[in-house]
Amino acid sequence: MLVSIVTTVRNEERNLAALLDSLLVQEPPFEVLIVEAYSEDKTWEIAKDYASRHPDTVRALRQGGSRGEGRNFGIGEAKGERVAFIDGDCLAAPSWLKELRGAAASSPVVAGRTVLMGYRPFAELSRVELTIHGTDVSYPSSNLMYETSLVRRLKGFDPRFQTAEDIDLNFRAVEAGATIVRAERAVVYARARDTFYGFFRQAFWNGYGRKQLTLKHGALWGSYSLQRFLVDYTSIWYGVRLALGLLGYLVAKVRESPKDFRGDDRA
Repeated sequence: MLVSIVTTVRNEERNLAALLDSLLVQEPPFEVLIVEAYSEDKTWEIAKDYASRHPDTVRALRQGGSRGEGRNFGIGEAKGERVAFIDGDCLAAPSWLKELRGAAASSPVVAGRTVLMGYRPFAELSRVELTIHGTDVSYPSSNLMYETSLVRRLKGFDPRFQTAEDIDLNFRAVEAGATIVRAERAVVYARARDTFYGFFRQAFWNGYGRKQLTLKHGALWGSYSLQRFLVDYTSIWYGVRLALGLLGYLVAKVRESPKDFRGDDRA
């Protein structure tokens, strides 16, 4: 099957070439859609260079706005039966697309395994899982593949989200009756934040996005595992991330209006 690989990028000059090199060795057929959000560095020039050297495989597109808006633009341009998402600061293992395709035979949604690289205390932090109807919906869009018809039927990512737009999409897919299959051998290497400021900022906005999820979908605290928090999330850095996430959650509670998330016409 033809797979459309969508990556949304902004100011990824130092990472984009490595990502694209890792994608160009994947099992064909595929196309790569680079959705560039008006960067302030040379990201666009790199994207255009790869598109000119690989015109049958790579397309360089421009779309501003949130990550959700950029991904939705890519979904609209996709020609493949499936659309796979990966972030601009990631590297795909050579067999990544092959493994996603293999798992796609049994489900319209496939989540690969993301391995964090970088500063060890940050890279070792696990994501906080959110389970809906017995299914983990917190798989990140740095390594996620959807049946194109399904993601279009769901009307793509919700652009109102600061973060957690991938969790929201997975949530809606499960609510619509889709299953999410895990492909452990479909590996993407993602760069953990390499500065304290970057780590703090990410933790804050993750908390902000979780509050946006509750505004749209209602109270979700019962879907988290208290035992997992108490047993697995016990290091100092987990505590720091939790505290900053809580701050982001409270800021969103003040800034965001519940009425802005009502009447959403997405499936």
